[in-house]
Amino acid sequence: MKIVVGASSFADKSSKAINLMLERGIEVVKNPYGRKMTEDETIVHLQNADGLLAGLELLNENVLSRAPGLKAIARIGIGIENVDLEYAKKAGIVVSNTPSGPTEAVAEMTVAALMAIGRDLIDCNDDVHNGIWKKRIGFSVSGLKVLIIGYGRIGRRVCEILTFLGADVTAYDTALSEFSTKSLDELLGEVNVITLHASGKEEILSADRIAQMKDGVVILNSARGELINEDGLYMALNSGKVSHYWGDVFPNEPYSGKLVGCKNAVLTPHISTYSQQCRDSMETEAVMNILRDLKYV
Repeated sequence: MKIVVGASSFADKSSKAINLMLERGIEVVKNPYGRKMTEDETIVHLQNADGLLAGLELLNENVLSRAPGLKAIARIGIGIENVDLEYAKKAGIVVSNTPSGPTEAVAEMTVAALMAIGRDLIDCNDDVHNGIWKKRIGFSVSGLKVLIIGYGRIGRRVCEILTFLGADVTAYDTALSEFSTKSLDELLGEVNVITLHASGKEEILSADRIAQMKDGVVILNSARGELINEDGLYMALNSGKVSHYWGDVFPNEPYSGKLVGCKNAVLTPHISTYSQQCRDSMETEAVMNILRDLKYV
């Protein structure tokens, strides 16, 4: 039995998950590149594999059809948009994910980003390191009007934390209409903070919708880079329409686009799930999923 790993950071900090396979005599081959693999690299990596512990590598028909022995894919994380589910089903490949593991870590990171922006922590740190003693007045979470777009596990947890901290939170989700009688366009013009937690890759915050927002709005995105129009966001950051943006996800990663030039854009390298507790939880759950699907438990 051979299981290969696509996720670049698998078992970097803990051997708990990998040991669950090794103690069963399974051959485990980790990602040799330390980054997201290309399509060609993934095809080579999957040769003679029975299972794949997947990261964000592209698993389309071209890739999967070149791995005839593959029986199971266990995604370490929530999103499975990188997997051709229709072809996987046709080929008899069982696909699983870890929907609960990232919830706490991503919610914490989202709130941390908002609080760091609100209290100017990044600029204050830069000032002191540069010999500048400047006291900046920021804003608190308490009293903020926050719109959560996407009300799944992570969106609900963000709502709980921000509500506890005193924010006035509204949720919008196309699948759940009971939260507000107002349309998304109406809500966008009323709030101080917008945080994205929707699934899929369809653009939600278009350039026109960004223009409808309140001046000085803060936008947070830990969901998908494709959910927001980059050109519209870039212009809004430069004009001050959007006072700050935090983005942890991008349409193409590693990211080197135009937002890098915006000082009021806080950009992180897709690390919202990168807490020790979260990685342990997701890796262990994914391994148990693939052992189940390969009939090893």
